[in-house]
Amino acid sequence: MISRNDICWCGSGQKWKKCHYPQLPSTEPLAKRYLKEFGILIKTQEQIEKIRKACQITSEILEQICAAAKEGVTTEELDLLSRKLHKEYGVIPAPLGYGQPPYPKTICTSLNEVICHGIPDKRPLQKGDILNIDASCIVDGFYGDSSRMVAIGEISKEKQLVIDVSLECLMKAIEVCRPGGEVWEIGQAIEDYATSKGCSVVNQFVGHGVGIAFHEAPEVPHHYNRLQIPFVPGMTFTIEPMINAGVREGIIDPKDGWTVRTKDGKPSAQWEHTILITESGHEVLTRF
Repeated sequence: MISRNDICWCGSGQKWKKCHYPQLPSTEPLAKRYLKEFGILIKTQEQIEKIRKACQITSEILEQICAAAKEGVTTEELDLLSRKLHKEYGVIPAPLGYGQPPYPKTICTSLNEVICHGIPDKRPLQKGDILNIDASCIVDGFYGDSSRMVAIGEISKEKQLVIDVSLECLMKAIEVCRPGGEVWEIGQAIEDYATSKGCSVVNQFVGHGVGIAFHEAPEVPHHYNRLQIPFVPGMTFTIEPMINAGVREGIIDPKDGWTVRTKDGKPSAQWEHTILITESGHEVLTRF
């Protein structure tokens, strides 16, 4: 096998390392190419440090809100706690005022058959409920994004199933994140596992690039797809599989324009992490 210091095979007389040895693209051309071809922002080390901080604070706030989610507490009270925590940390809740119509709260609280984007209200949490809490913080202009599930007391086997399957889907999807892999592998890992457990994967909503903006390229589908975008160091994005006990379809509430419920009324669950692609694999920037 030819080594870097051997004379190149082409006959130039130069060492292989100075001639036809494969050269990795520098960070700057790679970043420019990804922005041009895919619209993806490859982050610098300085930006990564700021995104990491935003993710750490998001995780801390989310953990405290989840700890407060108990029987008798309303999701509106959880939102009030969220506002208090954001103020104490000196950070901004990214969901508040986002989108059209403007989202009215600082967190999303999705109960039972709600797939995502549930709006906090005055309904007290009850035994047997499952709840997804989704928090996103802006810290010094950079974003972190994460969600997790909470069970209120003893829950049904069906609800426990979707909680467990959605978490395992997230973990399996994270495992495929490394340089040389491609975005489609995330969807394959998730749908392979979910369907093997008799669950379905929501395909109306996706993970997404995040960090410099709340929602960036690329979209990260959780279902089977052919998105052949290679992972490269400096990519930051969310993985947030939404797993249903019944059919995959969701219906958006026509009144509030946000709340998405399963078409058949069966339970849904979701866990979310923000991921960084590194030189050797990946880093989970949000930790439970």
